[in-house]
Amino acid sequence: MAGQIERDRDQAHSRGGDGGRVALADARLAFVGAGVMAESMIAGLLGRGMIEPDRIVASHPRPDRRRRLTERFGIAAVEGNREAAAGVDLVLLTVKPQVLSSVMRQLHGRLEPRQVAVSVIAGAGIASLSRGLGHDAIVRVMPNTPAQVGAGMSVWTSTADVDDGQRARVRAVLSALGEELWVEEEKYVDMATALSGTGPTYVFLMMEALIDAGVHMGFPRRIAEQIVLQTVAGSVAFARDSGKHMAELRNMVTSPGGTSAEAIYQMEKGGLRTVFSRAVYAAYQRTQTLGKEEAARDGDRR
Repeated sequence: MAGQIERDRDQAHSRGGDGGRVALADARLAFVGAGVMAESMIAGLLGRGMIEPDRIVASHPRPDRRRRLTERFGIAAVEGNREAAAGVDLVLLTVKPQVLSSVMRQLHGRLEPRQVAVSVIAGAGIASLSRGLGHDAIVRVMPNTPAQVGAGMSVWTSTADVDDGQRARVRAVLSALGEELWVEEEKYVDMATALSGTGPTYVFLMMEALIDAGVHMGFPRRIAEQIVLQTVAGSVAFARDSGKHMAELRNMVTSPGGTSAEAIYQMEKGGLRTVFSRAVYAAYQRTQTLGKEEAARDGDRR
């Protein structure tokens, strides 16, 4: 792992590491709840040479988990959330949603005005986070699963109490997960939860269906999987580089009376667009419901 981190550091210039290093030059980070997402963020930050291990602390209740983090990354790992959050600049809340209430009670009133609390917890709104922590400088982020391999999409917003310098630090941290996008209104984070946060689910299901179709035609599954994986990856790369509208790209590969035209006819006949639209909107409604439930729990706690 150490050798890989060194190789990644050598490539940091080509991946925009300089700006991140400047933003995080004197910063200290705490990961409250060091699960998979926290580990991905730590690996990305260290791999890009954006921060030194001795400026990161993580909390976790299990000794074996703390030992793994220390051995793999050389960071400090502690049991207590209050201990982890003390004196750092960014307090990243990377716990599971079901333990958020307990964590906020532990940290309530403990954060200094100069500290920023960064939540990656789906459904937890800024108002609830602010009340639960007794703190005003809040950032809310919606990352997605590809963040675990540095290819994620993180949509985030912040309260007015987070200044430009602090936002630059948050942006640098999120860049370790892939691409990031700051939005002015919190409602867009809820929308991103349905579109990008849940988005990999739609893509994986579509890929699974294509692989199954290949097997149905007669391909061995491993061959069908290889074909679909590269087809999807290549299509994304082509779409990104071309800068063209999706409809224009689709028209480029759709000849009159050809195979693509026939396939598109069947998908439109089956209501594929409508199914996708309904799925995304259902996910959005569920996000709003989760937010209301968290707000109601917050009201009960008060």
